[in-house]
Amino acid sequence: MGFLVMLTQFILSLSILIVLHEMGHFLPAKWFNTRVEKFYLFFDPWFSLFKRKIGETEYGIGWLPLGGYVKISGMIDESMDREQMAGPPQPWEFRSKPAWQRLIIMLGGVTVNFILGFLLFAMVLFVWGKGFLPNKNVEYGYYVDSLAMDMGLMDGDKILKIGSKDFEEYDPGFVRKEIVINDAKTITVNRDGRNRDISIDPKFVKLLSSYEYKDAMLFAPRFPAEIGKVSPDSPAEKAGLMADDKLIALNDIPTPYFDQFRRKLLTLKSEPVTVRYTRDGREQEAKMVTTDQGTIGFQAKSFLDFFETETREYSLFEAIPAGFYEGYDFLASQVKAFGKMFRGKIKASESLGGFGTISNLFPRTWSWQSFWRITAILSLILGFMNLLPIPALDGGHVMFLIWEVVTGRKVSDKVMEYATIAGFAIVLGLVLYANGLDLMRWWNK
Repeated sequence: MGFLVMLTQFILSLSILIVLHEMGHFLPAKWFNTRVEKFYLFFDPWFSLFKRKIGETEYGIGWLPLGGYVKISGMIDESMDREQMAGPPQPWEFRSKPAWQRLIIMLGGVTVNFILGFLLFAMVLFVWGKGFLPNKNVEYGYYVDSLAMDMGLMDGDKILKIGSKDFEEYDPGFVRKEIVINDAKTITVNRDGRNRDISIDPKFVKLLSSYEYKDAMLFAPRFPAEIGKVSPDSPAEKAGLMADDKLIALNDIPTPYFDQFRRKLLTLKSEPVTVRYTRDGREQEAKMVTTDQGTIGFQAKSFLDFFETETREYSLFEAIPAGFYEGYDFLASQVKAFGKMFRGKIKASESLGGFGTISNLFPRTWSWQSFWRITAILSLILGFMNLLPIPALDGGHVMFLIWEVVTGRKVSDKVMEYATIAGFAIVLGLVLYANGLDLMRWWNK
């Protein structure tokens, strides 16, 4: 059921983005009296799932969910309609329109993507606000995973800065971005009451940008070891442990924090253990045997039970600039990451992904807040990718049109045809490569 929810969100988001992107081409084409022969969600080689002709345009849904298209008369595109292009230009055709009109038509799709992305970021802030855990409220510091430990962090560190930027809200993604994208060289922490700078080895840029570590936690707020819920018929229940018990020691080793208790417990598989805890202020002891996974059968309280979170509310007039800033910050990070990929500082094989990677962005439970935020992200990515100067993409057409505007000379139809074929081959190769990476990752799991 969770997979179906995730897949439904992915298809709905993709459909919205494709339709609106193509609408961005369709509407200015109509404004400039250019004939649009087809408007399709998804591709329709050989047959379509649905089609209906209204006026001069056939609207339809294809069976191949790799995108969508509008077929504009007199335009060299992936349809390769040589017969139409061989005839004399007609007033309603794309090729007969002034260069500035053709440029507006070609920029319409990405313009819609960028506006939509910024607008969705703003609307998410306006409707739901922004919930966060202030860093100052994390009174016990953070516990770290093995990767963060290799970077030099330690359990109990209170993180103060990443590079020159203050760490004001609990957000491991911010740390990853500052190191990988913005070249932060140090992490400033308070350890045992003293501030110190931890230098970041350059090797962690590639590690943090790799697929293997894309979901690495790095660190999380440290919190007391308290039981939230005891599993039925578990060693913990049989030994008498109950919700709200405070676990203070395991086999006489003090474990005031849950990360300490859990790490020690995982080393004790199918072994007898003694758990010391307090209940109603009185210290008690329970003996039991761990499972073969090194557990005793309880769910700990979350750090959200111990630290006060905040929600930043936005009026409509506050949400619009805040949403624009969030979208701009995301887009700028993507552009920087793309540049680093070309310079070899980030491996393309580790960072790229196909439809599997994209669909996994969506949660397995339905959340409109997550859905619209992820759709905003995908809209900006779609706009950016379509602007790349590759023939067959909008950016390729824009590149030739700018050349025409600047030089006054139109690129010949034959050059456009060959360039589009080459560009389509490049795009198809990238799609196959990205989805091939997903397939290999799934196979190697």
